[in-house]
Amino acid sequence: MRMLALFSGGKDSLYAAYLAIKEGHEVVSLLSLESERDDSYMFHIPNINLTSFQAEALGIPLIKRKVRGEKEKEVDELHEIIGELIKKYKIEGIITGAIESNYQRERIQKIADYYGIYHYAPLWKINTLKYMEDLIKNEFKAVIVSVSALGLDESFLGAIINEEILDKLKNLNKKYGVHLAGEGGEYETFVIDSPIFTKKLKIEKSRKKIENLNGILIIDSIKLENKL
Repeated sequence: MRMLALFSGGKDSLYAAYLAIKEGHEVVSLLSLESERDDSYMFHIPNINLTSFQAEALGIPLIKRKVRGEKEKEVDELHEIIGELIKKYKIEGIITGAIESNYQRERIQKIADYYGIYHYAPLWKINTLKYMEDLIKNEFKAVIVSVSALGLDESFLGAIINEEILDKLKNLNKKYGVHLAGEGGEYETFVIDSPIFTKKLKIEKSRKKIENLNGILIIDSIKLENKL
């Protein structure tokens, strides 16, 4: 099936695309949406401007569009964009990395139903711990690039999710209710390597911006490197 992947550059959207490819689907293109507002309900992602490097590593064309980011209006904008891309690329399905967000899943499902295409959401209601363990086992290198929850201090910024970080997240889940996969916006990630990358990404220069409980890792310089 010819698929369009909604792509943020984070672990969930990339892992969903990875599973689609493993199942034999063709990911025709990636779609990255950049909100003009910081409080977008669906599309505010740190370092979204760097998804072109990931697309090159994947060898999949990237389409980048800006949306206004106003509640519900951003869904209408996405509706129009997907309609345009279905015609242009003969899209048969759309891939999303939603885990527990009904807001995102229901709105994407409505768009898919309207156009008569398949909504592929392989992470929906997944066992979160198993998903995080599989992410590590399959050698996804997901860098934490934002934190917005009690217990997630600036030491997490720039950390790659591994067994040690997962153990810390488990403790924070028990103590403060932090979602293991950051589904509630507790943290966001940017993937620098995966099994479907032909090259890996190296962060050359970055800086941390901290304000109260919120912190962002701003990536100023990044480059592609050959895998060994």
